[in-house]
Amino acid sequence: MKLVIGNKNYSSWSLRPWLLMRQAGIAFEEVKVRLFVDSFADEIAKYSPAGKVPVLIDGDIAVWDTLSIAEYLAERFPEKALWPADRAARAHARSVCAEMHAGFTNLRNQMPMNVTAVLPGCGWNVSVQRDVDRIAQIWTDLRARHGDAGPFLFGAFTVADAYYAPVVSRFATYGVHLPEAAKVYADFILELPAVQEWIADAREERDFLADDEPYRLAPDRADAIIINH
Repeated sequence: MKLVIGNKNYSSWSLRPWLLMRQAGIAFEEVKVRLFVDSFADEIAKYSPAGKVPVLIDGDIAVWDTLSIAEYLAERFPEKALWPADRAARAHARSVCAEMHAGFTNLRNQMPMNVTAVLPGCGWNVSVQRDVDRIAQIWTDLRARHGDAGPFLFGAFTVADAYYAPVVSRFATYGVHLPEAAKVYADFILELPAVQEWIADAREERDFLADDEPYRLAPDRADAIIINH
């Protein structure tokens, strides 16, 4: 299997299937296509007619879109239990993933993923706070229901945790204050070895940074300072 992804510093969509496969122990080859460069369109066209990352390649099968990839992997590796076994919990997990997939546009637009940045307070507004509150509610409710079964949203690791991992990264970047239960969950996800591996790789990319530059403005955000770790 090959997983085609974008820059680890910026591509929240790429993180989801990457973490899902890494955490579940599904072997794959990582293929990185750089975002924000002139060659991107030609490179990604080799793998996906949609022209976006991520893309999962399994032999002669190409699967794009993160939800489609998650469902494909769940079918391909049923022993990995990527969705909860209980039907009601499974429906709930699919619902919160779909909500993440299609919603929270204010958070996405105002607080784009930037793994290696430290931007406390940037991007905040009332609409963003509503998205933050809803996400914190989801995490808190799920942990209250399933906390006895394990540390993830549904006890054991599932697609839902991979789906919300980029939000955990965003909250860390922008110094978002969370209620205690949601913060405990976010801190736990941030410290997962696979997430730490992604962060370490993002720090090595050094996109848009000269070797002697400690920081610079992000190309699409005048208020976003990229820290050169």
